[in-house]
Amino acid sequence: MPVEVHSERGPIMNQDPQGLARSHDRYKVIPRVLCFIRHGDDVLLLRGAPDKRLWAGLYNGVGGHVECYESIHTALLREVGEETGLTVRDVRLCGVVHAAGGDRAVGILFFVFTAWAAQRAVIATSEGALEWIPTARLPPAEQMVEDLPWLLTKTLALGPADPPFYAAYRYDDEGRLVVSGEGAI
Repeated sequence: MPVEVHSERGPIMNQDPQGLARSHDRYKVIPRVLCFIRHGDDVLLLRGAPDKRLWAGLYNGVGGHVECYESIHTALLREVGEETGLTVRDVRLCGVVHAAGGDRAVGILFFVFTAWAAQRAVIATSEGALEWIPTARLPPAEQMVEDLPWLLTKTLALGPADPPFYAAYRYDDEGRLVVSGEGAI
């Protein structure tokens, strides 16, 4: 249910007190959501379509961009519905990852979730093929998006009482992915 918060001076978080008008030269991040949907001992992964611009033929979780005026949770439910047709329950925030951008001006901040599906029937999507995969037999690392082996292992290993992890991605001088932060392995 939407909640509106107002003060005597108008909206609490308008652009002037937040300095948005003066922040055009500051580092910015694009918010995204990523979900690993579970059913029994399986996890739903998306194998990118062969003609996809990014990650063609590679496995990834389900997710996408957060739209203007959307909460992170709402964005997650929308992306899951659009990409899978599933309604999920027991949505859990498992981690927050800051992926530095190559131009040092823009990066990605993504929120990693797990959720449970009551059914396995998914819709077809132009994004790629959705596959239920047993967690004991995940695809080899070379068939996954570069960070997925670490991210999926870390996310699925979280116990019910474990707090979310926080990580940062960057690339070293040899072009290798470096993961650091609280909970990074």
